Amino acid sequence: MGDPNLDTTTAQERAPSALDAPLGKSLIPGEKTIREQVNIYFNDAPIMAKVAWCESRFRHTDKEGNVFRGSINDHDVGVMQINEDYHLDTSKKLGFDIYTLRGNMAYARYLYREQGTKPWNSSSKCWNVKIADSQELAVAGIIKK
Repeated sequence: MGDPNLDTTTAQERAPSALDAPLGKSLIPGEKTIREQVNIYFNDAPIMAKVAWCESRFRHTDKEGNVFRGSINDHDVGVMQINEDYHLDTSKKLGFDIYTLRGNMAYARYLYREQGTKPWNSSSKCWNVKIADSQELAVAGIIKK
């Protein structure tokens, strides 16, 4: 499997989970929305929940149940809008399936650990807001007012 000292995932990220289930509206038992799942997953990195809101409005699938794709670039996929052109090969090599909610968020966590928010700079005008400009995020339940 390789050097365990080089493994950047946590046991929680590797363990089988409801997040590995086929695409759907709610994948964690008892949770009602993707937003809640994203907020739970990134509770230690709330900026990533803001990124998810700005990138996808917490959509991981479209109305037909297919993975959500970006409107500007259809190679951006899932709730975290991971770009297939730049990240698909690496995500596969690391064992992440960016087409599942769990894999999409886990690979986003990996990117965040490695690069911070740089991969999402194109949407930074939305998530890198001043306190006075945060009302939309508070209404969306991403940040507390």
